[in-house]
Amino acid sequence: MTKQEKVTFVINTLQELYPEIPIPLDHKDPYTLLIAVLMSAQSTDVRVNQITPLLFEKADNPYDMIKLSVEEIREIIKPVGLSPMKSKGIHGLSHILIDKHNGEVPKTYEELEALPAVGHKTAAVVLSQAFGIPAFPVDTHIHRLMYRWNLTNGKNVVQTEKDAKRLFPKELWNDLHLQIIWYGREYSPARGWDLDKDLITKTIGRKTILDEYYKNKK
Repeated sequence: MTKQEKVTFVINTLQELYPEIPIPLDHKDPYTLLIAVLMSAQSTDVRVNQITPLLFEKADNPYDMIKLSVEEIREIIKPVGLSPMKSKGIHGLSHILIDKHNGEVPKTYEELEALPAVGHKTAAVVLSQAFGIPAFPVDTHIHRLMYRWNLTNGKNVVQTEKDAKRLFPKELWNDLHLQIIWYGREYSPARGWDLDKDLITKTIGRKTILDEYYKNKK
């Protein structure tokens, strides 16, 4: 298969598996999505979805959020991990949204990444999922699968994002990054991986990865 045929195969397979694409993090607007994504760093979406309702019950907008102290926020979000940094980030960015953006979440990488505790991936998720702006946020699943599928050299997430944006049509980015995440969770996990269930990797996978898999299976 040529590189282009592989890309088409990936797109078609994911489209068949996930014609309807659920958004992993529960939210109701750009602000609650931003907070949920920030909280998801080094945590699971399931854990975040258990905790965000408790936080949003007290504050689901920046004006209510700054009425809470950093300690109060930290106490609520403790179960998701990294709570000292995340609580400061949530409190700090809520202030900035009010002071600089009329309480609204901005729609550019530059403005989002200028907010405390907001990195490139968080900004990309907000742009794509809250505003429909084409972005390709790369999480651990996408980084792993793009390497397994031999579509990137896997050096770092910056390179993986560049390769994904180069290979896949821009109008599909927002759907594809979610489809790949769901596929990675269901069919191509880091641990407990069963290649027989992983149609895409089985068909177009990097030779060294496949060889290693079969060697370990013996």
